Amino acid sequence: MDKATANPPPRKAEHRRSNRFPVVVPVEVKCHEPSGVTIKKAAQAKEVNAEGGLLDMKTYPDVGSQIELTNLLSTESAQARVVAIRRSQKGAVLGVAVELLVPNETFWGLNFRLRRASAELVKLEQGIKSGGINPRILREFRDSVDYVRKTAWAVQEWQERQLQQRNTSTVLPLLTVERIRRATQLSNAITMDLAAHEVTCETPGIEDLFRAIERVYQNLLSLFKNHETQYRMGGFFRKLFLRRTRLMRRVSDASV
Repeated sequence: MDKATANPPPRKAEHRRSNRFPVVVPVEVKCHEPSGVTIKKAAQAKEVNAEGGLLDMKTYPDVGSQIELTNLLSTESAQARVVAIRRSQKGAVLGVAVELLVPNETFWGLNFRLRRASAELVKLEQGIKSGGINPRILREFRDSVDYVRKTAWAVQEWQERQLQQRNTSTVLPLLTVERIRRATQLSNAITMDLAAHEVTCETPGIEDLFRAIERVYQNLLSLFKNHETQYRMGGFFRKLFLRRTRLMRRVSDASV
């Protein structure tokens, strides 16, 4: 195993076939010494793609050597080759660049797949925008992608905090806030559809929607009644009631 020295070897250019994505994946690196001794070292992948990645290690193998990587989350193993030692301008080691002998879409686990999927959705959105598609469809797609991206980020954040033994309890409330934001966004869109008579009694799922809104309303009613008692938010509560009444009237009109 090599260590950082005052006279580091020249850096080799890396030829990436696809973009790398930031992750936090603990891996075990198994190296075979010329003497036949097998050395195991702990590492952490921090930038990866299906072809390889960048590992954070305290000590590292020689460039060109073949190693075995084991994803400690999935226990999946893969053969790899050390292709470069990435250094800063001052010579400090930034990471060990490795190339999987056989490209693997799943080796790095959920974090990588979520990151890549989010990037693909962004590219797809850009392609749709340049295709002269209906603005309403584009807006619907963009809103859906935004929700998926934010939810994926929360999943990644939870995983990374768990790996680093940090507090994960603050992540679930973020998902709740995002769900409320998305529900509000959808409710406003449906209200516009009702006003434009694009939703009728024949629209599939309209009755289920009505009952779901009733359940949400009853729970919100109880919530804000308690809130009103404590903070005298009568004005806000009345506005909420009027908005609910208007929405229910539109749903009822569409069912006629």
